[in-house]
Amino acid sequence: QIQVVESGGGLVQPGGSLRLSCTASGSSFSDNDMAWLRRVPGKEFELVAGLTSGGNIRYSDSAKIQFTITRDTSKNTVYLQIDNLKPEDTAVYYCNIGGKYAGSGYLNGRYWGQGTQVTVSS
Repeated sequence: QIQVVESGGGLVQPGGSLRLSCTASGSSFSDNDMAWLRRVPGKEFELVAGLTSGGNIRYSDSAKIQFTITRDTSKNTVYLQIDNLKPEDTAVYYCNIGGKYAGSGYLNGRYWGQGTQVTVSS
């Protein structure tokens, strides 16, 4: 059983930065594709960025400038650095593990964290 825990969200002013963390237990990121997705209430999940099991980085077209994804294999943790935050980045950010990248999209896996709230407001 894989367990996923996100952390690092919070309230930040426009232009600020946050680093979100996704830690998995029960499996390694080296064995699984993973993705960061975000969701605004009433809207669909939006893929932000992710990593294949081989360490290849995937970004959505809109995320390439603001978001940086990195992996620490010793801690089995994936980080999502978000810079120059804007109010429209306000969402719950989720880590998903065990999915599959197909073309430019990501097929969600069965393992989700509880999400971490990012609120961008002055």
